[in-house]
Amino acid sequence: MPVPHELAIAGIYLSPMLVAATLGLILALTVAHLLDRYRLSRYFAHPALVLTSLSVIFTLLVGTLFIGI
Repeated sequence: MPVPHELAIAGIYLSPMLVAATLGLILALTVAHLLDRYRLSRYFAHPALVLTSLSVIFTLLVGTLFIGI
């Protein structure tokens, strides 16, 4: 499978890494919201660092599995 150099969304060319980072951030915000809702974030010493870590992990997963970066 060839690696896309750019993605066309509604006629706008975007970098695949930008799309992966956006989707990763949305997924991380969703998981952080669920952690807050079920009061599981109280077990973390620094919730902002957890959000940053989740966004990096989800960006790498989206980039590797779906976009092929």
